[in-house]
This record gives sequence, structure tokens and C-alpha cells, in this order.
Amino acid sequence: MVVRMILGVLITLGVLAFAGRRAKFLSDLIKSGQPVDRFDHLRSRLWAQVKEVFGQRKLLKWSIPGTAHAFTFWGFVILGSVYLEAYGTLFDHDFHIPLIGRWAVLGFAQDFIAVMVVVSLAAFAIIRLRQAPERRQRASRFYGSHTGGAWLILFMIFNVIWTMFLFRGSAAALGNFPYDSGAFVSLGVGELLEPAGHTANEWIESIGLLAHIGVMLSFVIIILHSKHLHVFIAPINVSTKRLPDGLGPLLPMESHGKPIDFEDPDDEDVFGRGKVEDFTWKGMLDFATCTECGRCQSQCPAWNTGKPLSPKLVIMDLRDHLFAKAPYLVGGQEMPDHSGVDVLALAESSVNGAGHHVPESGFGRVPGEGPEQAARPLVGSAEVGGVIDPDVLWSCTTCGACVEQCPVDIEHVDHIVDMRRYQVMIESDFPGELGTLFRNLENKGNPWGQNNSARMDWAKDLPFEVPVYDGVLEPDVEYLYWIGCAGSFDDNAKKTVRATAELLHIAGVKFVVLGNEESCTGDPARRSGNEFLFQMMAQQTAEMLNTVFDGREPDKRKIITTCPHCMNTLAREYPQLEGMIPSFEGTNGHWEVMHHTQVLNRLVREGKLTPVKPADGGAPVTYHDPCYLGRHNKVYEPPRELVGAAGASLTEMPRHADRSLCCGAGGARMWMEENIGKRINLERVDEALDTNAKEVVTGCPFCRVMITDGLVQRQSEDKGTDVQVRDVSQMLLESVKRGATTTSKQGG
Repeated sequence: MVVRMILGVLITLGVLAFAGRRAKFLSDLIKSGQPVDRFDHLRSRLWAQVKEVFGQRKLLKWSIPGTAHAFTFWGFVILGSVYLEAYGTLFDHDFHIPLIGRWAVLGFAQDFIAVMVVVSLAAFAIIRLRQAPERRQRASRFYGSHTGGAWLILFMIFNVIWTMFLFRGSAAALGNFPYDSGAFVSLGVGELLEPAGHTANEWIESIGLLAHIGVMLSFVIIILHSKHLHVFIAPINVSTKRLPDGLGPLLPMESHGKPIDFEDPDDEDVFGRGKVEDFTWKGMLDFATCTECGRCQSQCPAWNTGKPLSPKLVIMDLRDHLFAKAPYLVGGQEMPDHSGVDVLALAESSVNGAGHHVPESGFGRVPGEGPEQAARPLVGSAEVGGVIDPDVLWSCTTCGACVEQCPVDIEHVDHIVDMRRYQVMIESDFPGELGTLFRNLENKGNPWGQNNSARMDWAKDLPFEVPVYDGVLEPDVEYLYWIGCAGSFDDNAKKTVRATAELLHIAGVKFVVLGNEESCTGDPARRSGNEFLFQMMAQQTAEMLNTVFDGREPDKRKIITTCPHCMNTLAREYPQLEGMIPSFEGTNGHWEVMHHTQVLNRLVREGKLTPVKPADGGAPVTYHDPCYLGRHNKVYEPPRELVGAAGASLTEMPRHADRSLCCGAGGARMWMEENIGKRINLERVDEALDTNAKEVVTGCPFCRVMITDGLVQRQSEDKGTDVQVRDVSQMLLESVKRGATTTSKQGG
């Protein structure tokens, strides 16, 4: 009894001292990042903890692995009481938890959750065998992950369970077990061990008890030195995540915790992320929290079409680079001279067994943990040994599928855009097509480079006059109709804004447009990393909107747009700039911006629009969710309800709603060539054609361009020759007009 007590205390104190040193190192490393405020809205953050940590909300989106993880998580929670009993038993054979320690329900809960953990371990093992990256290569979500460490953790969890039952069973055989019933497995093991006799069971109990404690302590050390660090820090990461409803806005550019004044920046301001130490402490916490589960990778449109971008590998590479640089950031060592390290030679000497076994991985192509890692540039090609390859950085569509699926709330898109910001604004190193985009935005106020005098061409030949704002917003005008650059200059998008305008007119809704005074919101500039240009365009637009809505009550400043990108920027990104740009003071943040499908759906519900005859005779259609309408703003049902109202039969693609596949246009990819792998829009069109729908409908002008282009290519290959692409508003207008025509004929 005394010997095992001394052994148990000594190994515990030794491990805790070692673990404490490691925990301090990790804490110092993470806190070395740039400051950022993530401690506001405490009630929402606590609720996120309840839903996502204890409720396992995101994990349970994938039913089998999610359920297995939920049982394992709650196993850790409930079996904490078993470890309390184990440590108590070190000092007292008859120890039980005060008040509840002899309650049969607790004993049953302990044994039941332990059995379910074993079942979950079997499920995890089967999943990993079926998803083995050695066999499935890029199709495996574990491709690039440290699979050996995952198997070790499964083995350690199994050791926790069997040592628990060995210790508890022998205690039951000795008559020292707190529970007379309930703990069905432990009591059963006790019956099996009882014939061994008292002395043998005393030895078995002591060995089982010390083994149970020893496994747990070993587990702690492994966790603190592996990707399974998330066991401790994932709850912190969840509680300090961004809190928009949907992915919504990008974060504004800050340096040292304060917004950057682009008109008079400080000499020490950090523009974007040019070095790993430029990331915020939340970014560094993200890197350390990654579980390498690969859910983000499995959903990424770039990765799934053969491009080098894996959100998982981006985070892993940044984490590995951060840890390689840690001795110089928090360890007091002097940063190595970049010129003294031949990174190219290291990259060329890399063998298949090095790194993550992923050719696309920046970190994996340069082996080693010492100065050769710390000396590497954050972004750069293989020739310079960059941690993140430029092709990785510019493949991102900012669709947000990675963030939506991440069970520990890592903010992949924010980190990618922050690195883009540095490349654009400091290095002037970006794809050549973006140079044309920036010039068009600066000189013409739109990405197409068209003259603003053509902004009202979409309204020609409409059966009514579109009212244009003339300096006075009449009291009976309900909405400002924001046409957007696509609606003004793209032929297909013009059909969408025309259809929406006609429907508003039919419903008797009063609206005005800005006409030639409208300009780009700046979305493509911001997504591509040109924050300065974005703020310049935002200021111009904000001044115009403030003029239009001057004197109006906040609840009557309503804007409709057919473009989810404009909607997201006006409604969710401009409010960030209040306090940063003078023209945003006072009135910004009081514009209610709605997507046209939301407004039209309300008009149908109110009976102001009456669909009568099914569009296209009720032919089956499939709906493509735009990323910036769906994942970014959580608008999923209004477009689908309109499809139903138009009399169409909706057939969903396998990837839809919050798992919808991006069209490939987001993140300013609309303006860049796609030269690596399969085109994302072709992948999406192939999914749509597989539904056998006769029409693909969407609610975004960019999506419509991309899907139309992909369909044209497939039709040139004699596929989908009878399929068309339209906006939801066009379907609704056809249905409403057919009804109006029928009514007119009957009335005549």
C-alpha cells in the first residue's frame, strides 16, 4: 500500500513538472503572436463552448465518426471520475467520491461510456483503414496527416480502458469496490478474478492501479508533444473563434492589435503576414489546435480538383514552421542568418520519407527542424524553399468550406487572405491577371474595365421606366436596388437584374437604382489581398449611400442586391470600417441589405407575386448554392422555396447547402486563370449533369458565369445539350408571367 502510494505520487509529480514546463513553452509561443481581441460577447462564446465542445455540433455533421468522437469525448469527461477514484485509492482502499461515490448510476455510466469508447476505437480504426492514404492517396482525407501518431493515440486510449477494468475488477474481487451494482463490466471482471485469491488480487489491483495512472500520465506527455494537443486547447480555440452568423466578413487589417491607418501608417505597422511571427496569437492557437482530421481537405474545391491547396496542410505547415522557429521566438536564441542556409539544397536532398509525404506540402519538401526551417520565407516557390507555395496561396476561392467543416473552428480563410495581403501590398508579388483587375477597379470603378456610362444598359427595353436616384429619395421608395458590376456589365447577369426589377414592379414595390453613380463595393480587391484599394472603394461607396439615405430612419435604409458578394460586403464588411474611415462615422451599419431571393420569397408569401404556371412545364431543376449566400450568410431556404413556388421539381446535388461545392469564382478567382488540375466549374457542372436535371439555377452572377462556361464546354462534348442555366428570379418571372397571361386571356 505504502509503496504504490509513493510510486503513484512520485511519477505524478514528475510528469506534472515536465508537462508544466511544456505547457509554459506552448503558452509563451502562442502569446508571442500579434494581439487580437477575442474576449468580447462572453455569453455567445460560452454558448459556443456548450454547443461545439460539449454538444459536439460540428463533429456530428458526419454521423459515424462524429458519434464515435462524441462517445470518446464524453469518455474523457466521465472517466475523469474514475481517475479521481484511482488517486483516492492510492491513499485509502475504501475510497469513494463523497456523496455520489456509491451511486449505482455513476458506476453504470463509467462502465457504459468505457465500453462505448472501445466501440468508438473500433470505428476509428475501420475508418482509418478504409481511408488509408497509402491506398487512396489524395482521395483520403488523411493524406498528409501524421497517421502513425493517430494509431498511437488509439492504442493509448485502449490502454486506459483495459487498465481501468483490470484495476476496478480486482478491487471488486477484494471487496473494495465502491459499487454493489451498476458497474456491470467491472463487477463481471471481479467475478472472473475472484478465484485467483486475495493475495493475487491485491497484486493485480496495485499493478492495474499504477498502470492505469501511468497510462494517463504517458498520455498527457504524448498529447503535449503531438497534434492531439487539441484535447487541451480545442475548447480555448472554440471559445475565442470569430462570432459571425455564417462566415461572413473577412477580418480588417490590424497591426499590434489596432486598425491600420492607410493614410498615415506607423513605421512599425505589419501589413498582412510576411513571417510566421506576424500572425496573431489566435492564428498561432489555430496552428497548434489542428487535429489533422482532414475534414477541411475533403471539402476543399481546390484540393478536389487536383490543385496543391489543402487547408489542412496549410495549417500543418504553418504550425511546423512556427515550432521550428520557436527557439528563436521565445527561446532566446538569435535568429539564424538566411544567407547561411542553402534551402534549395535541402529541398533537393529531401527523400520520400521526409515531411508529410506530400509533394504539394511546402514544409514536407524541406526536411529538418533546425535553422534551415527558421530561415525559410513564409511564402515562396520550391526554388526558395517557401513554407507556403504561391500556387497554394492563390488557389483559394475563399468559399469557406474548410471553416464550415472544421470541428475546432480554425480560421483557414483569414490566414490565407492575410498572407495574400502581404504579398500584394508589400511584395507586389501576385498573379498577373490581378494587375489588370486592380487597374480596372482604380480607373473604371469596376472589375470589367467598362465605362460607367454603360451601367444602365441592362434596363433598356424593359416595359417600364426604371427609377434612377436623382438626389432625393422619395418617402414611398422602399428599396435601393443595388445592381452591382456583374448586373451592369455581364450579359447573363443583366437578365437576372432585369427579371428581379420586373418582379418588383409587378409586386408594386417602389425602388430606385443609383445608375451611373454606382461603383464596385471592393469585394474582389479585398479577397485578393489589396486592402488599401478595398478601403478606398468602400469609402467612395459609403459616401454615396450616406447621401442617399440621409435623414432616413435606420430601419428604412433597405438595399436589395442580386449579388451575394455585394450583399456580404455592404452588410457585413462595411460596418467593420466604422471608426477607421471618417465617412463611415455615425450612419454606417444601419443599412439592411437583402438578397433578391429573400425579398422575392417574402413577396410570394405575402401574395404580391402569384406563380401560376410551372416554369419550363415543371421540368426537374437542381439548385447551386452560392458560397457567399449560403455558407457566408446562411441563406439556404428562400431560393429553394422560390424554385418550389415556380412549380419546378428540385433535385439536389450530392454536395449542397453548407457542403455545396464552390463554382470556382470566389476569392477573386473569377479574374484569374485556372491552369492546375480540373477546372472547379467543370467539377460542379458534372455534378449538376449527374442529377439529370434540365436546368441549373443559382442566385449569384459569378456562379452563373462559371456554371454557364462549364456547361458550354460540356455541351461541346455532347453532354447536357438540353440543359440551361438561369437565376431563380428568371424562373419565378416566367411562372408569374404565365399566370398573368392566362388571367388576361380569361378576362378578355
